[in-house]
Amino acid sequence: MPETVSPRLDRVLAQLRLYEHPLLSFDARAKGEGVEVSIQLMHCTVPVHTYVYEMHPRDLDHPQFEWQFQRQLYDALHDYLVEMFIRTPQDRMDRRERGL
Repeated sequence: MPETVSPRLDRVLAQLRLYEHPLLSFDARAKGEGVEVSIQLMHCTVPVHTYVYEMHPRDLDHPQFEWQFQRQLYDALHDYLVEMFIRTPQDRMDRRERGL
């Protein structure tokens, strides 16, 4: 994890150290007044993008920061996994081409 110069970034990095996942790695960096959190799939032979989301100052300074952070992280994990779908029922053109 990078060296920090921001108390908000320090706070996020401290929270990220509390999370360990066998398939994902987490990182963060300062972005303006906020913090950008990144999630990357590890040990994957298929190219998958890095998921990035921004935490705004109001969330970083919230009295219930730890809960705000966890909610946003879990929401981001859900979004990241959903974005990894190669095909969904909504891909009508693909369904027609494959005869599905």
